[in-house]
Amino acid sequence: MNNIKINIIKLNSNCTLPLPSYATSYSAGVDLYAAINHPVTLIPGQRACISTGIVIEIPSGYEAQIRPRSGLSLKFGITVLNSPGTIDADYRGEIMVLLINLGDSSYTINYGDKIAQMVISPVMHVTWEQVDSFNSNTTRGSNGFGSTGI
Repeated sequence: MNNIKINIIKLNSNCTLPLPSYATSYSAGVDLYAAINHPVTLIPGQRACISTGIVIEIPSGYEAQIRPRSGLSLKFGITVLNSPGTIDADYRGEIMVLLINLGDSSYTINYGDKIAQMVISPVMHVTWEQVDSFNSNTTRGSNGFGSTGI
């Protein structure tokens, strides 16, 4: 595994939440925690933007992806609405997590709850070359949605 250093600021110096952390040595993402002043209850179908209380300085050539926590999704239907949410290297604002309740029951988010995971990934920029046709053909061609089986 490759390691990079990412600078982080806690917006509230009195915040008792841990820094984002890997749950295991093989985790791809770090857990993000709710840094909220009061509980937020999401009724089914409702969404909310949840504070994490942190700002990060992503190095050029990288991005952060905000992804759902599988346990929250499976057990309660709580997921990240714009998954994966992209945080660009030049963004210097607070990391917020847009959650939605797709479950059947209300769900309450409390201070310190693990609400999402964040994965740091390299970014590739492309140079587009407009052509009239492609030099290669594939068996699949333009067959999309469900064409390889359901």
